[in-house]
Amino acid sequence: MIRHSLARAATVVASLALAFILSPGASGQSFMPGVDFDPAIPTMEEVLGTPAGERITPPEDIARYLRALEQAAPDRIALRSIGRSWQGRELLYAVIGSPQRLADLDGLAEGMDRLADPRTVSPAQATALIESLPGTAWLTHGVHGDEISSSDAALMTAYHLLAARNDPVVEEILENTVVFIDPVQNPDGRARFVHGYYDTLGLEPSGSPIAAERNQPWPGGRTNHYLFDMNRDWFALTQPETRARVAAYLRWHPLVVVDLHEMSTRGGYFFSPEAEPYNPDITADQRETLRLIGRNNARWFDRSGFDYYTREVYDALYPGYGAAWPLFHGSIGTTYEQASARGLTAELGNGEDMSYADTVRHHFTASIATLQTVARNREALLRDFYAYRLSALEEGKTGEVRAFVIPRQADQSSADKLAGILAMQGVEALRAEEAFSACGQTYRAGAYVVPLDQPAGRLVRTLLAEDVPMDASFVAEQDRRRQKGLGVEIYDVTAWSLPLMYNVEVDACAERPEGAFAPAQPSLVVPGEVENPRAEFGFLAPWGTTASARLLATALREELVLRSSDEGFTHEGRDYPAGTLIFVRSENEDGLGRRLAALARETGAEVVGIDASWITAGPNFGSRNVERYTPPRIAMAWDRPTSPTAAGATRFVIERQLGYPVEPVRTADLLSDELDAFDVLILPDGRGYMSVLGEPGGEALRGWVERGGVLIAMDGAARFVADPASGLSSLRREKAFAEEPAEEGGGEEEEPTVAGTRLGDEAARIAAEAPAQAAPDAALGALLRAEPDPDHWLAAGLAPTLHVLTSGSAIYAPLRGDTGTNVVSFAGPEDLLASGVVWEETQRQLAYKPFVTVEPLGRGHLIVFTQNPTTRAYLDGLNVLVANAIFRGPAHADPVR
Repeated sequence: MIRHSLARAATVVASLALAFILSPGASGQSFMPGVDFDPAIPTMEEVLGTPAGERITPPEDIARYLRALEQAAPDRIALRSIGRSWQGRELLYAVIGSPQRLADLDGLAEGMDRLADPRTVSPAQATALIESLPGTAWLTHGVHGDEISSSDAALMTAYHLLAARNDPVVEEILENTVVFIDPVQNPDGRARFVHGYYDTLGLEPSGSPIAAERNQPWPGGRTNHYLFDMNRDWFALTQPETRARVAAYLRWHPLVVVDLHEMSTRGGYFFSPEAEPYNPDITADQRETLRLIGRNNARWFDRSGFDYYTREVYDALYPGYGAAWPLFHGSIGTTYEQASARGLTAELGNGEDMSYADTVRHHFTASIATLQTVARNREALLRDFYAYRLSALEEGKTGEVRAFVIPRQADQSSADKLAGILAMQGVEALRAEEAFSACGQTYRAGAYVVPLDQPAGRLVRTLLAEDVPMDASFVAEQDRRRQKGLGVEIYDVTAWSLPLMYNVEVDACAERPEGAFAPAQPSLVVPGEVENPRAEFGFLAPWGTTASARLLATALREELVLRSSDEGFTHEGRDYPAGTLIFVRSENEDGLGRRLAALARETGAEVVGIDASWITAGPNFGSRNVERYTPPRIAMAWDRPTSPTAAGATRFVIERQLGYPVEPVRTADLLSDELDAFDVLILPDGRGYMSVLGEPGGEALRGWVERGGVLIAMDGAARFVADPASGLSSLRREKAFAEEPAEEGGGEEEEPTVAGTRLGDEAARIAAEAPAQAAPDAALGALLRAEPDPDHWLAAGLAPTLHVLTSGSAIYAPLRGDTGTNVVSFAGPEDLLASGVVWEETQRQLAYKPFVTVEPLGRGHLIVFTQNPTTRAYLDGLNVLVANAIFRGPAHADPVR
């Protein structure tokens, strides 16, 4: 076990922390009355026109104020630009330190790089670095755009560190630390919130919970442009804002990372230590440091009269949080949550009001307290960071699994992306330059090896292991709470294995492979090639990979003519899967080979030139089993009642991962005759479609499908189409299974007494007390196995087993053969669970039930996904299935023209 060098410091943290008492009633520029401030450092009021906490600062003014601070004190604050948001807003952070520290930032980065890799330094060199390097703290703010107070607190923290004079706490911080302030992680979402708030503000702010200014219109400000919750994106790396911050983190390796959030209005204030469950790759020493930080925060809050709580709600299991991901690199990541005013004032329901200035003040206080903890424990934090990285190396040399191997496989494009995603987050992934032997088998050149004996070995394990177990006693307690009708204390998903989500085969090896390897590149697409580019007849692109789906989307946008086979076939001794794309020279303009070569490089797809069309097995290209593609026009329901994150992720997968445009349509406008201009309509996950569309909406959509449209309903939208009142689907949602179903009442009056029973044991008592259930117990974000029907056109190119991230309680009865087809069904009860937690009763009821169904309606089709296949855009293994629905669906419809 790593020796915890912070413990001895725990008793001395408070001596300077309370040099002054924060006044809850303070107003104006400073939240620390009595401190002398340098007038040469401009206040927010001087630059922006209003004091801190009296206005919700928009993103452009946040940047403007930080630039004013940099102009006033260029020797102590430096701004760094790291990219742009989807909407073009600058992503920047500030670095604050003493003039000496700021003058040697390159030395700091170099020193932390060396300390982060114990293979590059001797123990004596590591000791010298620990003695000389400053402590580093990274304060991140506003990842959710409607969690507004932290960004204004960021500006106050920067001002205070630069302007406070003769302040022993600030002097200690600047002497011992370099502070990184990321003021607004999500500028697009914040801009959306600020615009909506001030667009409805009247003469005075209202604190009423039903005031328009405090109730955001869809989609709200929480998410970025593509409506992603970026606090779930840190290992998926789908968004440019997240990628920019991961790159910045790897530049500096900050010792402490604080992610400042907001929660519900009556939530109070939360800081570390986090709630159970903890990810098992978070060490006991890291947990002790989180408690140390929390104790010092508590001292500051106690002296200021601020309430707080710890160890509830916000756990540290899922590694994709902004505060969790750094933990697997050896940093101390922690979440702070402030009750949100969602405006300039909020009524708390107890006769008291909470002002925006209050919320800013609380975050500011927690920030200064944390910075003091870092300053006081500079050397101990550095030593523990080094020890964490060193112990990860040693664990990787002695553990049961020494390396993960990603073989060459059918969907090599997904394997290449997986290796690239790992490389982007500081993981050493190696690409084999020649064949090698490991795990009792031989791997071809192009396979990847991800060793565990590396400083980021624990991150490797938590991302690539098939399952990350929770503490057994914690799971048992959750089962007890479930059976008693209490809430389950799991905050997010319980499964996130990247190989399973990408549907990529990965082997766990008990030895580290030897051979000729080169570092994998942090690239999401490895360029593809055209074999035989001068082929006389045309070209084939084998179907079933994300790269081939990108090729199809791009080819349709570029108006290439192509076909696709519903069945597999054999050409010149090679077998091609169902769905294979067929490009014929005579049907396209000159230069087809050149154009396909460019598209192969862009998309990563494999393309094979053929000189003749003779097929030795399977359908010929002129068969009825070969369909011609036309570019579909795709509409998507937008606005209420869709889930913003689900709608955004679905649009993102189609537009940015596949490369095909989607046209959002306000849900209320789906009843318009203009819908006939579209070939595909997607209803993303959401609750309440019936309340918006009603029976007339169901009737109108059915008529549109019968005229040749393809309607795709996902997750919560399945509830709408399966509602008999919609008139759309034969699919029906199941109630919870019961061994002895209750008898129907039959309309008779209920008797005043019931039959007597005997409860023979504790289990019988619990069962008797259990609340009546209409729905099965929810799956807890688990990865479940599902199996496609290989004979259906919608399953073309799919692997024999898919992995579906399953949440909630929705289970649907299978379609009967005379109404439609269950194209993808969940596996049997013994094989169903791939990773995560599903209660046994739910698991047995969900077995063999449909994940994807197709019903022919007139000239069109209704396709239903009972779970969301695009969740967080990290289920790459389902992208071909989504492509089949949006491209092959219209090819198999017969629309009225």
